[in-house]
Amino acid sequence: MKARRRARALALQALYEIDSVGHPVEEVLQARLEEEPLPEKSVQFARQLVYGVMAHRDKMDVVIQKLAPEWPLDQMAVIDRNILRIAILEFAILHATPVKVAINEAVELAKLFGSDSSPRFVNGVLGTLVAQGGELTRLLEAGKDGHKT
Repeated sequence: MKARRRARALALQALYEIDSVGHPVEEVLQARLEEEPLPEKSVQFARQLVYGVMAHRDKMDVVIQKLAPEWPLDQMAVIDRNILRIAILEFAILHATPVKVAINEAVELAKLFGSDSSPRFVNGVLGTLVAQGGELTRLLEAGKDGHKT
């Protein structure tokens, strides 16, 4: 597995634990990095993903809920929810990764860590997000209650 994908996988595992159990972010990251040492550049990328998701989680959740209304966030698999958050962060907030690459990486993470239906679900939600184009910016600017902040 390439270094950037390993960083995404580590970030996903950390976010899963944070989301599921509520452990402190830095504590979880340190534990994961001890288990899975990465090159410094990849460590920085993993940290950027985890802290970015935590900082923008409420806004991204509004977007995810709008795009997958039949799957309330509290009923969505924790892995799927965090894969979507990572991808949205990468291509729509940080603008650090081309859309197609971010979606492909999200689908690959879903294959590795999700259920049998996760890759199709992740691809569908992200594909819908991209198809909405300008609506994405408005949604990401919305606060937790759906109003601009």
